[in-house]
Amino acid sequence: MGESGAPGYRRSAILGDLELMFLGTYEHTLDTKGRMTIPVKFRELVSTGAYITKGFDQNLMVLTETVFQDLFNRISSMNMANPTARELRRLMFGNAFAVEFDKSGRILIPQILRSHASLDSNAIILGNGTYFEIWSPDIWQDHSEKMADSDANNERYATLDLSL
Repeated sequence: MGESGAPGYRRSAILGDLELMFLGTYEHTLDTKGRMTIPVKFRELVSTGAYITKGFDQNLMVLTETVFQDLFNRISSMNMANPTARELRRLMFGNAFAVEFDKSGRILIPQILRSHASLDSNAIILGNGTYFEIWSPDIWQDHSEKMADSDANNERYATLDLSL
């Protein structure tokens, strides 16, 4: 099978859409300028363009151009007279930046976003299906420990339809 985007590339009939998902957890470093290498598989998925913005949990979200456009369309259709909708627009779009890769496969994370996510020299990159997140290791550790509480999870996820 050829490399993604190369002539002759064919998606596996078995994996299908799974090949197009951001999956897994990775540890990476940031240099003093705020540049960070992105996992190769993730780079392939954002090769046609991506955006980085503030996440909801003191983290960052990196969305493909298509997913970002869908998010833009959905949020833009919300009533501008609604204060919550205006706040969401400010959060998502006032802090969004186009992702650009250098020759080494690194992206520059703007200082305003590094400050928001408390990023210093290390980061956790976490696949989240249609996008991926970037976390401070300390904040991710705290968040991860909360998610490990099975009693809390039973209550937290009880109202979600997780039927397969």
